[in-house]
Amino acid sequence: MARRTAGSVTEAPAVRVGSLTKRFGERTVLDGLDLRIERGEFVALLGRSGSGKSTLLRALAGLDRDVDGTLDIDGTVAVAFQEPRLVPWRRVRANVALGLDVPDPRAAARDALAEVGLTERGDAWPLSLSGGEAQRASLARALVREPGLLLLDEPFSALDALTRITMHRLVLDLWERHRPAVLLVTHDVDEALLLADRVLVLDEGRIVHETRVTEPRPRHRDHRELSRLRSVLLAELGVTPEGTT
Repeated sequence: MARRTAGSVTEAPAVRVGSLTKRFGERTVLDGLDLRIERGEFVALLGRSGSGKSTLLRALAGLDRDVDGTLDIDGTVAVAFQEPRLVPWRRVRANVALGLDVPDPRAAARDALAEVGLTERGDAWPLSLSGGEAQRASLARALVREPGLLLLDEPFSALDALTRITMHRLVLDLWERHRPAVLLVTHDVDEALLLADRVLVLDEGRIVHETRVTEPRPRHRDHRELSRLRSVLLAELGVTPEGTT
């Protein structure tokens, strides 16, 4: 069982993970993983299927406590999943306010929905929302809790290309306003490079590569430095010009 602590020391990083290990029977999914994320830092995590990305995210979110090692997280944790996971029998505003421990949850939810551009959809039912609207509501529900760590579990993968661009801009805008530490789990190398300060590659339960992205935002896919970093990351993921190794 991992030792999990939460603190509020100003100098502390948002996340400090040490020797994190997770096994399923004979299979080791996380193999003594070490990770540090600074407060306000935007980190993207890449990895092939089965590399341990989802397992790490679940451990950080507190959804899987059957792990060994240490997990130190400064502040609260909120998650936006690939599926928005809105409760269908509650209206959008009630979904955002669900479980919120503040004096006026309804007002806080209303303000959060305004931040993501859903002021007019607060009384709508979740099933009436478009995919992009549902993800906006999911982000509002996460950020209304003012987390120290925001976990994004491939939240844009099911969206069409134009909606994804809009959501990328929205996430960066919200991040710049609230400044949580962010860990974005994605399969999209371009998405990682456009959004993150630092891109990590996970393989066989360990972080095997780190790339820092210093290009100022907003970034463009065809920038020479991003093109170079894309090639490096693809090679780390086993993708070559000839195909996958």
